[in-house]
Amino acid sequence: MGEHINSHEKDRLFCFIYGREENRKWTLSLYNAINGSSYSDPDAVEITTMEDVIYMGMKNDVSFIINSEISLYEHQSSYNPNMPVRQLMYLGRQYDKYIKKTKQNVYGNKQLILPLPRLVTFYNGKQDEPDQILKLSDSFFAGSDINQADVSVQVHMYNIRPQYRNHLLDDCKTLAEYSWFIEEIRKNQEMMETTPAVDKAIKDMPDDFEIKGFLREHQSEVKNMCITEYDEKETMELFKEEFLADGELKCLISLICRKLRKGKTIPQIADEVEQKEEHVQRICEAISGFAPEYDENIVFEAFLKTLRQREYYDIF
Repeated sequence: MGEHINSHEKDRLFCFIYGREENRKWTLSLYNAINGSSYSDPDAVEITTMEDVIYMGMKNDVSFIINSEISLYEHQSSYNPNMPVRQLMYLGRQYDKYIKKTKQNVYGNKQLILPLPRLVTFYNGKQDEPDQILKLSDSFFAGSDINQADVSVQVHMYNIRPQYRNHLLDDCKTLAEYSWFIEEIRKNQEMMETTPAVDKAIKDMPDDFEIKGFLREHQSEVKNMCITEYDEKETMELFKEEFLADGELKCLISLICRKLRKGKTIPQIADEVEQKEEHVQRICEAISGFAPEYDENIVFEAFLKTLRQREYYDIF
């Protein structure tokens, strides 16, 4: 692909549509469809989406509080049975933020008051998967007595591809439109690059689609999101092919860490380690959370874990 953009553009399209303050009416409509409710005041929705990254490319898509509930919504285009673990991690951070915001004392003798969690994954991958409930207990060691577990987490997964005819697409107009849009991009990508594929999908979108005006207004940003996420997936595959097979990745990570500790720039590092600048930039972005120490062993293990979880990048 050759298309590259700045890191601050790397929001996910699902979050861009449903996680913005200006689109809270769409967020509320999605909540109503999931819960069978009929709330009508978008101002009642408090967006709480986490903006920081846990691992490279791994972000909480949309989270919000309404009616004493905190909803965590994730979009996945690859089937991921580990969503209960990820959502548990997200929820812990959300509760930490909520406790601090409401000035409650987790170490005190007064019972904390927390919003009820609702965990949802919207799936539109090419693999045929039915609606299902993903459970944390499915990750326990074989033979474990799950009834003895002191923690229970479940995530409701809904298949939202148009051909699956999920009732949510009838109950939430913008979700049906989002699903249609992603399908059109996929079809177009079979014949053209990502940028014209997105342009054509927006152009061909029916005029009565609510999200059409929003996508047109932010067309450049929408294309950047699609380009970047495709490019991240492609870059990860290149890393696997070029480094993981012969063990060179750890050496490369170590070199980059040492040079970052010396305050060198990405172009300088790329030149010195004789790698493409975009590859070095991806690594530097991924390990920025480990600054300024850049412990080489910790950084490498975290980065390797990301490479092996390709579903974070399998957007379309």
